[in-house]
Amino acid sequence: MINIALIGGAHVQDHEFFYPKYRLSEELEFKTFVATPGKELVLTNRGSKIIPDLAIEDLNVLDFQGVVIPGGALAIEYLRQNKALINFVESMNLASKPIASICQGAQILISAKAVRGRTLSGYYSIREDIVNAGGTYLDLPAVIDKNLITTAHYKDMGPWMKEFILLFN
Repeated sequence: MINIALIGGAHVQDHEFFYPKYRLSEELEFKTFVATPGKELVLTNRGSKIIPDLAIEDLNVLDFQGVVIPGGALAIEYLRQNKALINFVESMNLASKPIASICQGAQILISAKAVRGRTLSGYYSIREDIVNAGGTYLDLPAVIDKNLITTAHYKDMGPWMKEFILLFN
């Protein structure tokens, strides 16, 4: 079984959260665990309920083979202040485990020191943040740099998740 941590937080971008959740559930070898701060039930930017399986603070890099970080400007602004999340993503990156981020989710990668010397994408408004953190910005449907799979926009969720899944084959 391939365990994937799916990060949720208040105001996360609705479709950027639910598309990977359901797309990964179509693959029989994947099990997705939703993690939110304090294991709190949160609402997406469109008011959908996210019911967590565990707290972000309880995530352990040894328990997961990958992580998905949805976007949403307001959600990420709060989530990137969560030291447990930043430490988890940093540890996942250091272990070369697949990390998928979309939109503003790349700001978590910046906070986790996973961007310097890497090529990635993120929402257009954070292009300079990526560059200032030492990364190279590309706007493609799926940007793959070793264990990082990133995209800028939900219009490219199909190619983004396809490339993430392929990393496990």
